[in-house]
Amino acid sequence: MRSVLPAVAEQLFRDIQKTYQETSQIPNDLLIALRFVFGPCALQALDLVDQHSVTCLSSPSGRKAFQVVGGSGTLYTCFLSCHYCPCPAFAYTVLRRNEGLLCKHILAVYLCQAMAVTQQESVSDQQMSILLSRTSAP
Repeated sequence: MRSVLPAVAEQLFRDIQKTYQETSQIPNDLLIALRFVFGPCALQALDLVDQHSVTCLSSPSGRKAFQVVGGSGTLYTCFLSCHYCPCPAFAYTVLRRNEGLLCKHILAVYLCQAMAVTQQESVSDQQMSILLSRTSAP
């Protein structure tokens, strides 16, 4: 599968992964780079990471979805495979206005994966199908 993020963002996540594995911290230069590449949602995404708001749901068939508890307590189901989040900011800023690469929820998922701090939960294929059908409903 080809990534939907620019090469600079992919490299930034690799740098965060390498540094975080070694030091359990993200150095200032990478924090500044995050802010430069992703704008104001970078700080909000880091806050979601600190709050352990990201859970990876995986099913026996290999499907994955990520649930992110937003700052207001709303649960968003995000999909990295198609670069999608149902939040209003994603619809408006990313899709409609094309002013950002992603929303804070998807960025939090990428950061949690790079830092290996994503909470994991197994669900049945039937539960995943129900989750997918609810997410695609208007």
